[in-house]
Amino acid sequence: MWIWLGIAAGTFILLMFVRAPYGRHERPGWGARIPARLGWIMMESPCIIVMTVFFGISASRWALADPAGIIFYIMWMTHYIHRSWVWPARAHITGKKMPISIALFAVGFNSINSWLNAEWIFSLHHPYPYAWLYSPQFIIGVVLFITGMGINIKADNMLFSLRKKGTIDYKIPRGGLFQWVSCPNYFGEILEWFGWALATWSLAGLAFALWAVANLVPRARSHHKWYLENFIDYPKDRQALIPKIW
Repeated sequence: MWIWLGIAAGTFILLMFVRAPYGRHERPGWGARIPARLGWIMMESPCIIVMTVFFGISASRWALADPAGIIFYIMWMTHYIHRSWVWPARAHITGKKMPISIALFAVGFNSINSWLNAEWIFSLHHPYPYAWLYSPQFIIGVVLFITGMGINIKADNMLFSLRKKGTIDYKIPRGGLFQWVSCPNYFGEILEWFGWALATWSLAGLAFALWAVANLVPRARSHHKWYLENFIDYPKDRQALIPKIW
């Protein structure tokens, strides 16, 4: 696990200097490319598959029910069904490409990350005691997770509404948390996974939250810089990720 955290730290440093080449930052020089919609489905789906396999194997052997484990499975699946299938189906990314190298890296990361979290929940810490459902860390963590997911989906919906069907042009998002930050969708997702870490009270969950920071903080910085460079009327008082702070 410490090696995994070390890789996260290295990834954070790398991404602060090298923009991941997908989405608005996609550019040549990163090898063969595939349709972005296919890439998203391919790279996020392992999270559904791995967690479901572990849940199914574990549940078939349960001597006692594990309500907390079931809730964690539902939380995970709710996020990743949306991220793997709903978001790609709704996103206006027809004609967009993604380097297959990026998609394959994400497949590897998501497979390992899902395995670590599933192993903790359904093996190392199974079963969570019934009292866990009433513990402060579980309640606060679930609230943070739901709040973060709500922020993330709301921001995505606002971005979808800016783009007409069949177009891939960008506009300045306004309203909601976009009044204060360029990337409330990333802010919501980071909040979501820190909520997960708190609710599961696990090193695997904390590692995932730190990986979210390692990936999304540099990307928010790149997005914010991109907006400032491409829109002369972009709000100068808007922060990148955290309202009023950064």
